[in-house]
Amino acid sequence: MRTGAKKQPKYRIVVTSKQAKRDGRYIEIIGQYNPNVDPAKVVVNTERYRYWLGVGAQPTKTVFDLVKRYERAG
Repeated sequence: MRTGAKKQPKYRIVVTSKQAKRDGRYIEIIGQYNPNVDPAKVVVNTERYRYWLGVGAQPTKTVFDLVKRYERAG
């Protein structure tokens, strides 16, 4: 889910239904991503991320890559 001002994007990592719009209804916010700082800031609630994967949620490729990078960085 995109937030932030024009040309200054920030993103929320959310759990949503497949039918929902990009910035529409969501079930839960599980993290955030700020690409404007160096290095890019990723904050993820890994406990909730793993829970949603356990109940059948499918992460997008972008979210999967962000979480993988976040977990590697510590």
